[in-house]
Amino acid sequence: MDVSGALGFQQLELPFCPQQLQTQKPTFSVPRRRNHLIVAAAKTKRRPPIEGVSEELNLIADQSLDFAPARRRVRSAFVDLQQQLDHCLFKLAPTGIRTEEWYEINSRGLGIFCKSWKPREGVAIKGVLCFCHGYGDTCVFFFEGIAKQIAAAGYAVYAMDYPGFGLSEGLHGYIPSFDQLADDVIEQYTKIKAKPELKGLPHFILGQSMGGAVTLKVHFKEPYAWDGVVLVAPMCKIAEDVTPPPAAEKILTLMSKVVPKAKLVPQKDLAELAFRDARKRKMAVYNVTCYNGPVRLKTAVELLNATKEIEMQVNKVSSPLLILHGAADKVTDPLVSQFLYEKASSKDKTLKLYPDGFHCILEGEPDDRIFSALEDIITWLDSRCSLK
Repeated sequence: MDVSGALGFQQLELPFCPQQLQTQKPTFSVPRRRNHLIVAAAKTKRRPPIEGVSEELNLIADQSLDFAPARRRVRSAFVDLQQQLDHCLFKLAPTGIRTEEWYEINSRGLGIFCKSWKPREGVAIKGVLCFCHGYGDTCVFFFEGIAKQIAAAGYAVYAMDYPGFGLSEGLHGYIPSFDQLADDVIEQYTKIKAKPELKGLPHFILGQSMGGAVTLKVHFKEPYAWDGVVLVAPMCKIAEDVTPPPAAEKILTLMSKVVPKAKLVPQKDLAELAFRDARKRKMAVYNVTCYNGPVRLKTAVELLNATKEIEMQVNKVSSPLLILHGAADKVTDPLVSQFLYEKASSKDKTLKLYPDGFHCILEGEPDDRIFSALEDIITWLDSRCSLK
């Protein structure tokens, strides 16, 4: 899931004064204005109990996940249960896939969680696929099943959690700089692509939702570093109806400099908009290390600025490009994907729109649609590998 539908704001008729920053409920408003936008720091909300899970596991899941050690404990407690869920990505996962998990200290001193999925022993690797996850996601859970399907087709799949997300170090859900986030991704995947066993192979990058914005930012910084770009429901623009007006955006930017880690008022649950299959929607709660709290002030500003920058530079997208989007997506707009497809300068570009598809087309659709979309990705990768 992502944040396009979560950047709306509720009004609180309270005046702003600097002293409020020291109170238990900091609030901020634009004074002496009737048509103003109010930003408020939200209270931490307890996670609703997960049905069918023991009280002990619910207590573990309900702890504060602000910092990586707690997220890692929660993941350890739930990892076996996640793989037993009645979801096609888990139930029909190929066997024999070789996996590896590790932590690596990056140049900023942060411990970054990484994972790889490789074809079964004896199967030649066709190419390398690196993954950029969305805002309300991590590089494991549902992506475990996605990665195994792609690995079974002959690809080495690599993924990382961004700083502040999943199992990597950093304040949960906090993006102090989108530009730095892209640099973190470039740093990690540059190391991976340099592995001796991967040299000479085609390298592709896949970005989903906010990860699509990360992927495009990475591509703008290094336009010739990848043999192909795959975008799934990319967040290239914040929807007009949830974008704050210019005056309010200035206030939001100012507040993000004063209390960058504070949270906006609670967001609405986007699961209904993201998962078309109601049964699969209920499984989303098992993604226990994802960030599902209110958007932090600085994060909101960085996302707004990043999507504006991407919108102005879509003509610079030059890599072979595959875009997949659910036609009924209410989280990220499929019309923006159409705009990206039309404006991209890539000579090799493909847009696939899936009728009635929601946001999570690789996780939340009926089984046949999920495997159809995965097959579209694999077929596209195969055809580009044959050109190398």
